[in-house]
Amino acid sequence: QDGVPSGQQPEGFSTMMAQITEADGQICEVCVWLADTSDERARGLMGVTDLGDAVGMVFRFEEPIDGSFYMFQTPTPLSIAWFGPDGAHVGSADMAPCLDTPAGDCPLYSPGAEYDLALEVFEGGLAGLGVGPGSQLELIDGTEADGCPLATNP
Repeated sequence: QDGVPSGQQPEGFSTMMAQITEADGQICEVCVWLADTSDERARGLMGVTDLGDAVGMVFRFEEPIDGSFYMFQTPTPLSIAWFGPDGAHVGSADMAPCLDTPAGDCPLYSPGAEYDLALEVFEGGLAGLGVGPGSQLELIDGTEADGCPLATNP
């Protein structure tokens, strides 16, 4: 790694390819860390300062929920977008780190609507992915892996 100290990447997560459809219909595929068990979702991006080759982390829920996210022990400011069961964007927010506060005192972030997918990226990263009102997010079945595919696929 050329002697450059690397940040803390997510550990114990697999990756998955996701398709983002922008409001204007433009489609892009991105690699995301996948949190799809309760333990993984609870841990999320705690302690993470480097996403590696992934653009962010997707939280996948078995059924639609209306719960909140918080930033307990998460050092990097994040932006989050929530997507409903039909894949449609239902809200987004910027979330500030909550490091020196008891978990129960950290601010809560919620879209105020049911969702079954949430995408967390480093703060300000949603717009560059085309994520916002009118956009959609879909995980691509069969793409779960131990790491992101190389961007230089033939």
